[in-house]
Amino acid sequence: MAGTSNIVKNGDIVMDAVRAADHDRYLSALYAPADRRAALLALYAFNAEIAGVRDRIHEPLPGEVRLQWWRDVIAADGDAETGHPTADALRATITAHRLPKAAFENMLEARIFDLYDDPMPSRTDLEGYCGETAAALIQLAAMVLDPVAAPSFAELAGRAGCAQAITGLLLLLPLHRRRGQCFVPADILSAAGTTPDEFVKGEGGAATERAVAAMIALAREHLNAFEKGAPALPVALRPAFLPLALTRTYLGRMEKAGRSPLSSIATLSILCRHWLLLRHAMRGWTPL
Repeated sequence: MAGTSNIVKNGDIVMDAVRAADHDRYLSALYAPADRRAALLALYAFNAEIAGVRDRIHEPLPGEVRLQWWRDVIAADGDAETGHPTADALRATITAHRLPKAAFENMLEARIFDLYDDPMPSRTDLEGYCGETAAALIQLAAMVLDPVAAPSFAELAGRAGCAQAITGLLLLLPLHRRRGQCFVPADILSAAGTTPDEFVKGEGGAATERAVAAMIALAREHLNAFEKGAPALPVALRPAFLPLALTRTYLGRMEKAGRSPLSSIATLSILCRHWLLLRHAMRGWTPL
């Protein structure tokens, strides 16, 4: 099949791109069966590309043009190559695994928010953003691994995506504040006693810390719901959910005294990440 050959042909370039841009997902993909690994890496490379548009293009309009280019690439029919290794591997993956193009369209639409400095309006909007980005990526990866079983775990993918994405946003708080972005929902900020403008400028005082604590609690709420249902995950689907193996530890590091995510980025050693991924790859989310 032409699609499969394109996945393989661009495999090394795509793998290197994921390893450089999203090391946690790169490590998780290594636990997938060999004949599914390249497809997962194509999905993760695409995600890294669109998540990083704001970092590479500093004005919203060129960023929207770039996202539109991806829309056109995904929507196009036929096997004509673009010359972009990730784009060609992604198109081949979509074809080979019959992935729904609408999911990619929704993902690209959600990423428009990244290009602007508008505040996140509400918790509902934040969860919708997480659903169209991180959760959709998990569900697409699950479809690659086992298209028959994957639909039964769409709700679990939603919980997993929210937990992972909110944790990721907390990890990026210092970067977002430096460039004037606020992913903390306005209703959470208001309940904490501050505003998006104060939060970004660092003028919220104790209210800012309360808002961060509320975000950590929200991530834990989704993580707990995921872990409650995770023991039912088939072994075949585990690699799609493996990045969640790191989430609880990241959140724990953020809650340590003097380690507020407002001013420092929680990190895990490569040994710790390997151990957490290996443990969950082997045992799943069964009680220890």
